[in-house]
Amino acid sequence: MSLYAIADLHLSLGTDKPMDVFSGWSDYVTRLKDNWERLVTDDDTVIIAGDISWAMKLEECCEDFAFINSLPGTKLLLKGNHDYWWQTKKKIDEYLTANGFDTIKILFNNAFEVGDIAVCGTRGWYYDKDGEHDAKVINREVGRLKLSYQAAQAFGKRIVAFLHYPPVYGGVECEEIMSALHELGISECYYGHLHGERTHRSATVGEYQGIDFHLISCDYTRFLPVLVR
Repeated sequence: MSLYAIADLHLSLGTDKPMDVFSGWSDYVTRLKDNWERLVTDDDTVIIAGDISWAMKLEECCEDFAFINSLPGTKLLLKGNHDYWWQTKKKIDEYLTANGFDTIKILFNNAFEVGDIAVCGTRGWYYDKDGEHDAKVINREVGRLKLSYQAAQAFGKRIVAFLHYPPVYGGVECEEIMSALHELGISECYYGHLHGERTHRSATVGEYQGIDFHLISCDYTRFLPVLVR
């Protein structure tokens, strides 16, 4: 039983927003599928850390979710900034059940136990925003991270955090998220959101202020799920 992670699938199987037009994304769905099926088994779990589908409404996610559901393993979905279809956890759970997407679960104000790991996480927010609206969003995301962490504590296992937004980029921190990670004693954090080779070069990867950071955006990992444990 292994735990993998990847972010930013940006699927558009039911909508007209192909990612193939961007450098490095040619035939990315086939590449993702081939890599996934080569690495992941049905006994494994994969965290998908946001920006999952370009669908605007939950009802439009069917083809993308069917694709995800067909891949090996259990998938834990985390909200990203482009997941406009995202609704309440209750509504998403009902949608998944109604459509038979039985290998997909939602990580939102909760936590999951995967082997010797307890998984927690939330979307996070921009590292360089400081408006009144941004402050409200950041505080809400900090609250969700703490709720998820508290749920993870109940498993009594090593806790690993997953975010969509990077808590730090190019030396600039989202101070509230970083403070929460330190307060909670998180020592390992995975995130996505960042695209393009130039952007990847400025990403924080490795140890930073006592936390081991991992970038798992699809194009950074070359569409390979990253082994966590």
